[in-house]
Amino acid sequence: MTLGQEWRKSTRSGDNGNCVELRDRDGRVEMRDSKDPTGPTLGFEYDVFASFMDGLKAGRLDR
Repeated sequence: MTLGQEWRKSTRSGDNGNCVELRDRDGRVEMRDSKDPTGPTLGFEYDVFASFMDGLKAGRLDR
C-alpha cells in the first residue's frame, strides 16, 4: 500500500458520499469519513491496518 500525506479515497468509490479517505501521517495510516473532513480520524499502525484489510478481503468481517 502506498499512501502519501494527502487524503485519498479509492478510485472505486462512487459519488454517493459513503466513502472513507486514507493518508500516511507520521508512519501511521489515518482514516476519516469523506463527508466530514474536519471531523475525527482513526489512526492505525501499518501492521494493524494491513491485518484489518486482509480480514476484509478474506470475508472474515462479513455479517
